[in-house]
Amino acid sequence: MVMKSVRTVLLLTLLLALALVACGGQTAEPTAEEAAPTEAAEAPVEEEAAPAEEEAPAEEAMSADMEALVAAAQAEGMLTTIALPRDWCNYGEMIDSFAAKYGLEVNELDPNAGSADELEAIRANQGNTGPQAPDVIDVGLAFGPQAKDEGLLQPYKVSTWDSIPADAKDADGYWYGDYYGVLAFAVNTDVVTNVPQDWTDLLSEEYTGQVALAGDPRLSNQAILSVMAASIASGGSAADAAPGLEFFKQLNDAGNFVPVIALPGTIAQGETPITIAWDYNNLAWRDSLAGNPPVEVVVPASGVVAGVYVQGISAFAPHPNAAKLWMEYLYSDEGQNIWLKGYCHPIRFNDMADRGVIPQELMDALPPAASYAAAVFPTLEEQEASKETIVSQWDTVVGADVK
Repeated sequence: MVMKSVRTVLLLTLLLALALVACGGQTAEPTAEEAAPTEAAEAPVEEEAAPAEEEAPAEEAMSADMEALVAAAQAEGMLTTIALPRDWCNYGEMIDSFAAKYGLEVNELDPNAGSADELEAIRANQGNTGPQAPDVIDVGLAFGPQAKDEGLLQPYKVSTWDSIPADAKDADGYWYGDYYGVLAFAVNTDVVTNVPQDWTDLLSEEYTGQVALAGDPRLSNQAILSVMAASIASGGSAADAAPGLEFFKQLNDAGNFVPVIALPGTIAQGETPITIAWDYNNLAWRDSLAGNPPVEVVVPASGVVAGVYVQGISAFAPHPNAAKLWMEYLYSDEGQNIWLKGYCHPIRFNDMADRGVIPQELMDALPPAASYAAAVFPTLEEQEASKETIVSQWDTVVGADVK
């Protein structure tokens, strides 16, 4: 097209020149300097056009893939989740934003279930396409490989896969880390005047009938890692949970341990005025109670354990495309920032911080970085070892039936 235009211009110029000569007029020939820019200006047009034609199909293909996934998910019409309390890691906003963005119904099963309950829900609903079959799970790190080994998960790699740390995901995409936090104390200061600062403080007689876990150590990853944290603070290690079990035995024998699964309501009512839970849960509960009663969140001075949770799609998901779309949303910058807004450190935190896409107000709302300086990130092997010890020996060593 460019060359045709040039020939047309030259032909018109020649005809005009002949006309002027015939009329006795004159026309000036372009100098070499004037002619050169025209040729130079024309040449890059073809060179610049080629890359655009090469890049466009790739961009269109990515967009088409996402559009196809959205369409397939919308045809299914629903996503079924399980064990996602709306005040846990800001899941309320996450669920509502996802539903509004894609026009899907989100069926929320048993928000207060533990990681073991989630796997059991998949086992019990194989072949069931009804509303009781979960599409996706959010479980403690140790439960991801277990679910894969049992054939309970299907692989899927989100588009942001490469920015998820390698040590926080299954290489084949069966499970992948989503966020992490540390175990901390939530203290109702209307009931507790002397706020405990470390694990050993909890054994004091002034805390009789006041200390609780936010889960059953035989079923809940949060509770299992709480026992691990107590073990580390008591001279044990991430792989040796025996000292942690002994710590809770002492706590129970002293009458300080309350065998009730702690929730915001039990904290507010004074039933569990000192609750051991993830920092992000404690901070969200503090905010939701809005000073009635006042709650202080303390990261203990020792035994600071960080725990990573992981996502997975059920191998028997009734809505597999909605499940994949949910994963894409969770691992987008938008989804990761929603978790951070709920005080959870998203798994892609470092990548997003490097790119400057984390709002400063979210960074400012987090506890001081010094509180996390000594945090221990147990390996998968260490978690497996501790989980086996805690689940099998809680009843015999501690003897508290947590409900």
